[in-house]
Amino acid sequence: MSGIFNSSVGRKFAMALSAFFLMIFLVQHFAINILSVFSADVFNNVSHFMGTNWVVQYIAQPILIFGVLFHFVMGFVLEIKNKKARSIAYAKNNGSANSTWMSRNMIYTGGVIFLFLGLHFYDFWFPEINVKFINGDMSGLLPSGDYRYYEHLHHKFVDGWRVAIYCLAFVFLSLHLLHGFSSAFQSVGANNKYTRGLKGFGKAYAILIPAGFIFIALYLHFN
Repeated sequence: MSGIFNSSVGRKFAMALSAFFLMIFLVQHFAINILSVFSADVFNNVSHFMGTNWVVQYIAQPILIFGVLFHFVMGFVLEIKNKKARSIAYAKNNGSANSTWMSRNMIYTGGVIFLFLGLHFYDFWFPEINVKFINGDMSGLLPSGDYRYYEHLHHKFVDGWRVAIYCLAFVFLSLHLLHGFSSAFQSVGANNKYTRGLKGFGKAYAILIPAGFIFIALYLHFN
C-alpha cells in the first residue's frame, strides 16, 4: 500500500478515487437539500432518517470525513511534489498557454472550498453533534413538536453575508470541478471512445450541481 503513495501515478490514482467518492456524495447531498425547496415536511423526514440511521452516522459519516480530509491532504501533497517539475515545464513550454486557469489553480480553489467547509461544519455538523451526542437528544424535535431540520437550515440563510459566502464558495467549487472531473477520469486511465462524452457530462455536473446549491441558498434567503 505504501508503494502506491510513493509514486506519482499512485497518488493521482488515489486522489481520483477520493474525488469520485466526493462527487457521488455531492449528488446525494444536493438531492436531500433540494427537498427543502419543495416540501419542508419531506426535507424534515429525510433529514431525520439520515441523522438517526446508525449506518449513516457510524459508518458512512466517518468514511465521508476521512474522504474529505484525504482528498485535500493528497491534493496539497501532489501540489508540493509536482511544483518543481511543473515550474520547469512551464518555463520551457509556456505552460500557461497549454493549460487552463482551473488546472493551474486547483490548489487555490481547493483551499477556498476547504475554508468554506469549516463554515459549513460550524453551521450544521457541529450543532448536530452537540444536540445528538452531547445533549443526547435524538428526537430531532422542537418544543412545538415539529422537526428542527428545516427551521435550522432556513435560519442559517437569513443573513445576506452568509448567503454571499455560500454562493461564492459554490462558484469556486464549480471552477474546481471543471478541471477535477476530467482529471479524475484521466488519472484512472479512462481515455477511450467515451472521453468526449465524459467531458461533456463533467462540464454539466461541474456547473449544474454548484448552481443547484446556489439556487437553494437564494431560495431559502428570499423565502
